[in-house]
Amino acid sequence: MAISIAGGVRPGKVIEIERRLYNQIIVGKQPVSSMLDAFNTEIEESATKLDIERKALKLRIEKQVQERHIYLNVANHLTLTVNNAIEHQLAIPQSIIDSCGITESQILLLDLLLSADLNLNRLRPIIEDNSWLCRDLINLINSPSSRHRRPKNSDVQVTDIKLALNYIGLENLRLLIPYFCLRNWLPSGNANLLWITRKLWRYSIMSAIAAQALAALHHKDPSLTYTCSLMYQFATSMILSQSGRTFDKTWGTWLREASQSRDKQVYDAIMATDFPAESIFEQVMQHGHTLNWKLLNLLKFEDSAITRVLKELDHDYHFSELSPDAAIVAKASCYAKVLLLEEQQLIDPQEKRIMFDYYEFSAQELLRLKAQNFRKLDLL
Repeated sequence: MAISIAGGVRPGKVIEIERRLYNQIIVGKQPVSSMLDAFNTEIEESATKLDIERKALKLRIEKQVQERHIYLNVANHLTLTVNNAIEHQLAIPQSIIDSCGITESQILLLDLLLSADLNLNRLRPIIEDNSWLCRDLINLINSPSSRHRRPKNSDVQVTDIKLALNYIGLENLRLLIPYFCLRNWLPSGNANLLWITRKLWRYSIMSAIAAQALAALHHKDPSLTYTCSLMYQFATSMILSQSGRTFDKTWGTWLREASQSRDKQVYDAIMATDFPAESIFEQVMQHGHTLNWKLLNLLKFEDSAITRVLKELDHDYHFSELSPDAAIVAKASCYAKVLLLEEQQLIDPQEKRIMFDYYEFSAQELLRLKAQNFRKLDLL
């Protein structure tokens, strides 16, 4: 007789499958097409060029024993230096907030959007305090997909944020602002993180779509579960951004020093050293979910409903004991993981059943989720 694992202590197999998805996102080499947004094509070209250069250098180095020895020593030393710096930074969460440019006003926006008595007059000055958010909202309202919301004259371009907010409306802002916040926090302009960023973004959006569908099915307000599904990757984005900056800074400094010393073997070895994805993956697994709520605590949002849900998800020893909101976010995340692992043929039917059994999916929930379009989040 089969023994049900529903709702109990999270079994090792569930943990292993969930780690597998993050490993595929951070360490996996499979490139993906960008989802919803056209990521900078120049960065994509740089990432491809850098990868080709590294492969060519490694092939040549492998043919020469002495160069290979130098490469291994330099690569190991560089990777160790980067890893030590990242571990030090993660031990001081406030340093992550400072370096990543997260502000209280950004989290305040997310918190206010959960209010039933929300009004634009309260939101507008906070939005105006974040220039990147004003830009994204204005660009969206001027895009061809939203022309029907503007005057019939298609040549009219909205430049005033107050007018843009009036066109968008409060309910759409509940959807758009968390979306743009997470996108802004994701690593950007970094060739080493391009594919990782795309995969993490896609996973986040798929989780958010699943959370919306489950909230509607259970007659819950989708705002909190949708926002928390996106914020579930908040700290992961911070760790990746911080790691990318640390690697680039160290790598660049070492390259300049090798160039100045005219040591071509060392220069090539540094050039061929990969971003330490394996060790960053372990850092995400160790710190990601805990930093989600600890960073919000440092920003003085320890009483926020978002913080409460994220803290629950960090301590989900018993799925059956989660609050309804946290349970929806956990289920949405699980469903997105399974879909993405299926795409890469990294999960078998038995493992899929184990995941759905542990997270207590009903037949009705699975039917509702199967009917969703996970390739696009309808923003307007």
